[in-house]
Amino acid sequence: MYDLTGSFAALGDATRFAIVERLLTEGELSAGALQSGTGISPPAVSRHLKVLHDAGLVDRRTQAQSRLYSVKPEAMKAIDQWIIDHREFWMASLDRLEDALAKETGKT
Repeated sequence: MYDLTGSFAALGDATRFAIVERLLTEGELSAGALQSGTGISPPAVSRHLKVLHDAGLVDRRTQAQSRLYSVKPEAMKAIDQWIIDHREFWMASLDRLEDALAKETGKT
C-alpha cells in the first residue's frame, strides 16, 4: 500500500501537481522537457522530481544522457481507490441526511 500522506503532501505543491498533470497528459518526459517553458530553473525541477519520485508517484529511468519520468499507475490507482472509498462514505452520509431532512420537513 502506498503512503498516501506522502503522496498528498507531494501533490500539495502546485508545481509538483502540474508536473504530474503534464506527465499524465503527455506521457513519459525528460527532466529537460518538463522544465522547458516553465520559467523554473533546472535544479528546481530536479528537486520537485526527486520529491515526486521519493513519494512513489513517478518512475525514473535513464536513457543515454537523459532521465525520463513517468507517472506510476499504481500510485494513481491507490489515490483513486482512496477517493472512491471516501466518496462512497460521504454519498451515503448525504443520502441519510436527505432522508432525515425529508422526514423532518414532512412533520411540520
